[in-house]
Amino acid sequence: MTDAAAQEAAPGRRARVVLVDDHRMFRTGVRAEIGRTDETGIDVVGEADDVESAVRVVAETRPDVVLLDVHLPGGGGVEVLRRSAGVEGVRFLALSVSDAAEDVIGVIRGGARGYVTKTITGTDLVNAVFRIADGDAVFSPRLAGFVLDAFAATDTPPVDEDLDRLTQREREVLRLIARGYAYKEIAKQLFISVKTVESHVSAVLRKLQLSNRHELTRWATARRLV
Repeated sequence: MTDAAAQEAAPGRRARVVLVDDHRMFRTGVRAEIGRTDETGIDVVGEADDVESAVRVVAETRPDVVLLDVHLPGGGGVEVLRRSAGVEGVRFLALSVSDAAEDVIGVIRGGARGYVTKTITGTDLVNAVFRIADGDAVFSPRLAGFVLDAFAATDTPPVDEDLDRLTQREREVLRLIARGYAYKEIAKQLFISVKTVESHVSAVLRKLQLSNRHELTRWATARRLV
């Protein structure tokens, strides 16, 4: 953490944080980056890797802020928000690799106070945590527009039955494939193996009845998912 980051945390100020993400290495990295309490003012008081453990840890520790991944085993970040709604004083900041409008809107409707992507710097994440703790809303650049557009709209968007056949992880892989990412790049981005990426791509092609990644890209582009 830089000197600037340390200066952002007011002397003596503290924020108790829980990390919820299904990738242990990512949680370890976030804890190492922002969890040096003497420098950042952030005290990581718990971790969880799925919905069940997240709900339990949030209830037990009652942190100031929960850094919440959108896609989790057991129902996703929205399910954590729903089941933690009765825990007073806890605010949620989504921290995800996904920058898809539907993911952003989903967790904000579920009760999260903000949404930042995993490209955020440690310094900015520390600042975001304290802003969320203070009751502000925090978004990565351009994501706020999704929320404004969604809540300004008077009509409910139509259901896309084809898209609904895909799991959240399959949708992530779909978008990255459509953006031209290689399998190795997707694996690194999502913290999964190349073999797992290949399995997800095969499932997507089968469910959408497409033949190759070029057709998949056209399909995603037509639905403005890229």
